[in-house]
Amino acid sequence: MPIYAYGCSSCGLKKDVMQKMSDAPLTTCPECGKETFAKQLTAAGFQLKGSGYYATDFKNPTQPKTAGAEPACAPCGSASSCPMANGNA
Repeated sequence: MPIYAYGCSSCGLKKDVMQKMSDAPLTTCPECGKETFAKQLTAAGFQLKGSGYYATDFKNPTQPKTAGAEPACAPCGSASSCPMANGNA
């Protein structure tokens, strides 16, 4: 079950409440009893840590490594036959 942050605009009470996603939002403040209790906007509670999230998780292991290959020209994709790759364009 998710934990929601609630706050009262009347008395300033801040409280975290665990409730189902299908439950109706709380509106009555447990401290002052007024109908000013509402959900607060909070930051996401996860972080992607480590080096190379995409490089390590979605790499195709069957592709051969091209060590020492010439860099390809970005516009056309060829290596040495492109005039743009040789600086002639």
